[in-house]
Amino acid sequence: MANVDVVRACLESYMAQDRESADRLIAEDFVFTSPQDDHIDRAAFFERCFPTADRLRSQQIIEAVPASGDGVLIAYEYELKNGERYRNVELSTVRDGRITETQVFFGGRVPGA
Repeated sequence: MANVDVVRACLESYMAQDRESADRLIAEDFVFTSPQDDHIDRAAFFERCFPTADRLRSQQIIEAVPASGDGVLIAYEYELKNGERYRNVELSTVRDGRITETQVFFGGRVPGA
């Protein structure tokens, strides 16, 4: 599976809350960073972040492209259950078919939404 496909599949597993699929796609030494989480490990990610999909109505990938080395840049838009829409960008590193690191860059609210 191409690195871009691994990242897409991981986002799909998040939306579906398919922990079994996510376990296969996320490496044991995974590190997650966002403006709210500073280099948390895999266990903390699954405890804090993975369950948050229940607050979303939808999520759509806008762009997913290879970056330098093993990186993948992905931009997506999501809608909260209250109707607010936002966009984020993530840079993930994929090695041997598993995500080893994800850095999330929060975007703002989508204008007009």
